[in-house]
Formats: sequence, structure tokens, C-alpha cells
Amino acid sequence: PEECAVFHCRGCWTVLGDSLQLCGQEPPGLSVLICFKVTSDVIWDDSLLVGLEDALLGCAYYLLTCRSCGLAVGFILYSSGRDLAYLRGLFCFFKESIMCYLLQSQMIIEASKVNFPAVTLKE
Repeated sequence: PEECAVFHCRGCWTVLGDSLQLCGQEPPGLSVLICFKVTSDVIWDDSLLVGLEDALLGCAYYLLTCRSCGLAVGFILYSSGRDLAYLRGLFCFFKESIMCYLLQSQMIIEASKVNFPAVTLKE
């Protein structure tokens, strides 16, 4: 409980998810929070995008946006190389698009500055 947080859109403070849904470790080169569930305020359309640089180079993904303000908040990986295969079908929030409300301390902090405990898909 001391590590519990609610994830908010940086643009409009809409609730997008929480730390109870975290299910994987951040891969090298990607600054993301990996969740298996999000709120209904996270939307995506059926158009696949293709990564042209960095860690998502050559990967196909759906862009996640905030229903309230339209800010791009993450992606759902559709296809990738072997190194990112474990992310396929999961919700990956861009840390720079997310603010965290830490329940125990009642503090608001940028997602990039929060270290959540290690979680694996097996847990």
C-alpha cells in the first residue's frame, strides 16, 4: 500500500490507471509504465503506427490517447522484435505524459521520478 499510486494525464489530470495494474519492467531505451489494465478514459483507434526511431524502430503499435484532452499518453505494441515481445498487447504509458498521485504521502510527482517495486508478468 505504501507504493500505491494513481496515474493521471499530464494534460488534464484525468485518471488513466493505477500502480496495482503494473505488470512489467521498463525495457532499456523506453521510459514507460507497463500496465495490463487502464481506465475507459484511455482510448486508441484501429490505425497502426510504425516506429521509425529509437527503441520502437520497426515496431507496429496503437497510440494511446487521453479521452478528455487528446494527449498521447502511450502505446499498445502490436508487433515487435524478440526483445520487446513481452510487451505485446499491454498498455505502455509514456512516463513524460503521466503524473502520479502517491496515496500514502498524498503527493503528486512526475512518473519519471517514481521508482515502483520490481514487478514481473508472472506475479
